[in-house]
Amino acid sequence: MRRLDKSTGCLYHRLMSLTLPQPDSDCSLCPRLLAYRTANRKAFPDKFNAPVPSFGPLDAWLLVVGMAPGLRGANFTGRPFTGDWAGDLLYGTLLKLGLARGEYQERPDDGLTLIGCRITNVVRCVPPENKPLPEEAACCRPFLKGEFEGLPQLKVLLVQGKIAHDAVLRAFGLKLSAYPFVHGRVHLLPNGLKLVDTYHCSRYNTNTGRLTEAMFEEVMRVCISLKP
Repeated sequence: MRRLDKSTGCLYHRLMSLTLPQPDSDCSLCPRLLAYRTANRKAFPDKFNAPVPSFGPLDAWLLVVGMAPGLRGANFTGRPFTGDWAGDLLYGTLLKLGLARGEYQERPDDGLTLIGCRITNVVRCVPPENKPLPEEAACCRPFLKGEFEGLPQLKVLLVQGKIAHDAVLRAFGLKLSAYPFVHGRVHLLPNGLKLVDTYHCSRYNTNTGRLTEAMFEEVMRVCISLKP
């Protein structure tokens, strides 16, 4: 049985996540990630340190797809994009544009809820050096596909970075060369979904100017414009 979490858990997001397939808290599909998770549990015993479940309602029309949990972000808190700069930018933008309600306080019990939006990661466990391997993305693919199949009102996918972009295309069995990753580009997929590319909202990308807050907000507005 999947471990829920410790005192950091938010009942709302746990219940919403458990309705779709999620990896077990002691998932052993990826030996490298298992070893890293085991080491992190010893080093940080009071943190989440488990596969991070998706966050958001099942009536979402927008699915934000990230790469993997950050060590001191989602891996510590148990909620995607929570606890680091990427979450500041992502959740701040969602709140500004009416896709979230409440206040983001960098913890899973802050009461923040999403509106018409859900967030997941290609790889559910934190990888060493924040770099998941292709085979690890492949092992987690059934859970990503489960998100697509479990969201009946899904219309738009916002993918953060090329790893997430490629993982989504592979999950649908599509050729990568037919849908090149370009920040801000909208791809119409054969199944009718719209795939929108953005650079990952990481501190590295914002510090280097590759992605600005204005650029990310504009991409999010593009997603909203695609809602039927």
